[in-house]
Amino acid sequence: MSEVSGVYDGSPSGPDDGLDLVVVGAASRDVTPDDPRGWRLGGAVAYCSLAAARLGLRVGCVIGVDGPAAGATELGLLEAAGVLLHRVPLEHGPVFENIERDGQRRQRWLSKSDPVPVAALPDEWRGTRGWLLGPVAGEVGGEWAEVAAARPDACVAVGWQGLLREFAEEGWVKRVDPAPSPLVAAAGLACASVNDLAPGLGMAKLRGFAPRATVILTAGVRGGLALSGSHVHRYPAIRSQAVVDPTGAGDVFLAALMAVWLLHGELATGRALRLAGAAGSCAVEGAGLGGVPTKAQVAARLQDTGAAAPRPAGETNH
Repeated sequence: MSEVSGVYDGSPSGPDDGLDLVVVGAASRDVTPDDPRGWRLGGAVAYCSLAAARLGLRVGCVIGVDGPAAGATELGLLEAAGVLLHRVPLEHGPVFENIERDGQRRQRWLSKSDPVPVAALPDEWRGTRGWLLGPVAGEVGGEWAEVAAARPDACVAVGWQGLLREFAEEGWVKRVDPAPSPLVAAAGLACASVNDLAPGLGMAKLRGFAPRATVILTAGVRGGLALSGSHVHRYPAIRSQAVVDPTGAGDVFLAALMAVWLLHGELATGRALRLAGAAGSCAVEGAGLGGVPTKAQVAARLQDTGAAAPRPAGETNH
């Protein structure tokens, strides 16, 4: 890796001729008045697939889509980046209204999601080394953990926030505390926002749900925490030039960490967190998937900022 640009160059480290990464989840439709359809395509599965492909991975995407999402023009962005799409038809897909106020987000749900079944996975994608499981509405069931962790050297990442949501009858999406999950238990990397967690949740308890994982807690402009074993590292945020749409920034951050892990064997190191922070800072500067940066944009952001690597914060007493 060039210390000047901070961008990881080179080819995937494994000998496989197939995919580097399989991303699984349901595409969400996010309500917006800025699109003639009344919604934009979103969801961790879409943001992570596009970001990972633009950062150099060979990506297969098992994407659950309802009727309108199946024909979304945004899927062309993924295909243009080289993502191999495997559409899984859903009778009901997740539909959200995101309400941003004073830097905080509240969500209303308009539609829940049907499950994305393991049976939908193409046989030729089984045995892939890298897996990113990105539920947005609990649609990725625990049975995916066994498939993802089948290889002894599997690299499994989970977008934890999709498992921390409850769909209340009055229409609001409510936060729920972490609970035992086969997905998180199988993960080597798990990522969530601090806003998805109860304020008093101890870090030791959090790590207990993800015993094998490096846990990343993102905190927007405040940077975040990387928890690995008994060690806690704080990492700084990288400033964005403007905030147009914060949706998907955490997913882009996770995909960048996954790219470095698979390409160079570095799991949430200081350099990896720096690159991920740059990617996330770029992502908020465009609307929807249009904000997902290219490798060149991430390199330029790193050159402009010269952001520092994370500093150790010592062991936590929680």
